[in-house]
Amino acid sequence: MKPYKVLIFIVCCFASLAALCVVLPGRIAVGDKELRWPTLAEVFEEKESAKSLESLDSLETLETTEPQDTAISEGQDTIAPKPKPPIPKVPVDSVTDSRMFLAAFYASLAESSDRVVRVLHYGDSQIEEDRMSQQIREKLQALYGGQGCGLMPLAQTIPNKTVHQQLRMNGRFVQPAQGPRRYLVYGPKRDQREDGMYGVMGQVTMMNDSLVKGSEEVTAVCTPLIPTAQYTRWKVFADTSIHYTFAGDTVFLSGHGAVYGLSQESDKGVIVDNIPMRGCLGLVFSKMDGTQLSSFYRDQHVKLIIMQFGGNAIPFNENPGTISGIVKGLREQVQYVQSCAPEASILFIGPSDMLTQEEGEWISYPMVSYMDRLLRKMALEENIAYFSLFRWMGGAGSMKRWQEIGLAGSDGVHFTRAGARKAGNAVAEWIIEGIKN
Repeated sequence: MKPYKVLIFIVCCFASLAALCVVLPGRIAVGDKELRWPTLAEVFEEKESAKSLESLDSLETLETTEPQDTAISEGQDTIAPKPKPPIPKVPVDSVTDSRMFLAAFYASLAESSDRVVRVLHYGDSQIEEDRMSQQIREKLQALYGGQGCGLMPLAQTIPNKTVHQQLRMNGRFVQPAQGPRRYLVYGPKRDQREDGMYGVMGQVTMMNDSLVKGSEEVTAVCTPLIPTAQYTRWKVFADTSIHYTFAGDTVFLSGHGAVYGLSQESDKGVIVDNIPMRGCLGLVFSKMDGTQLSSFYRDQHVKLIIMQFGGNAIPFNENPGTISGIVKGLREQVQYVQSCAPEASILFIGPSDMLTQEEGEWISYPMVSYMDRLLRKMALEENIAYFSLFRWMGGAGSMKRWQEIGLAGSDGVHFTRAGARKAGNAVAEWIIEGIKN
């Protein structure tokens, strides 16, 4: 086809679409569904360009805006979306510095020159790859000593930017999925255990040749990728039936039984463990054996437990009642962890701002602000610290601005590595400021 004919075809297509936009409204109902498309006014509307941010630090001072209900005025199209439940107001004490609830952790840091002070950072996919945990670890270790990246599973399915892991079985390297059988408390039913024996990381690897041929002998090579991940000792948390030896960055394991985790660390100072649980709402801790958890928290001198959850509930729920129910469930998980670690402080990190598309526009999920307020209220009532990622970022709409300057991904949900570094540094500095105060 000749070029001018292609041009004529394209022009005709645009003209036809423009005619449809003029003749038909911006939306029509088809059965129980609704079709939408932009009107000509919306297509040619000039939108005010966002002002560029002079510095990254200016994000911290942006005001939080609450979602507003808009009524349909007379003359507008009467085919409206299904009305959403109103978002109730939640009274929250905005004056209390919740870092007062980290007093036990702050006091334990005085012992860091003589023994380990352990910090466990649980979270969803926002902390995968050691994101955010790395910055908390580096800042605390710079002040109070300590080495190594801490806990890691025997079979690491998510690449980690701090330590590179490989499995070797029968003399050859294999993918984690080809290795010993794994069970996860936050996984599908087929990957869960009935006895709750997952270990402190919520996942366990079973070395048993009845499950995978050759898995009675496993070699794990765990190589630090950055200078701050260097360590002075190995630890293996496993059944007594598992035998192991070390040689440099390699651990050799044999026997039949459960391996709950490996750790590269030091014999004193601060150890920060990164424990990501992809897709998890955070409602799983009570499924983990309490005696096993209590033993680890006590014996390994765990003095701070960070729980970073809530974001996975947002995209699938627009009902405040559902969000309230999830926060109630998280309260129960906090209480369970407190019962297992009575000597540890707890810090809850709320979800970041998150984006969704509505009529072709990226907007913040209204439920993020609501959940953030509920979580802070819950934290104060349970005597635990709370850090609001949502408010620190700048509140509703801030994720879009973070995207524009390369701090958030195209999905409008996750930070980029640069964004995660900034968020991790902010949390670490907030914790440390509490020590000084």
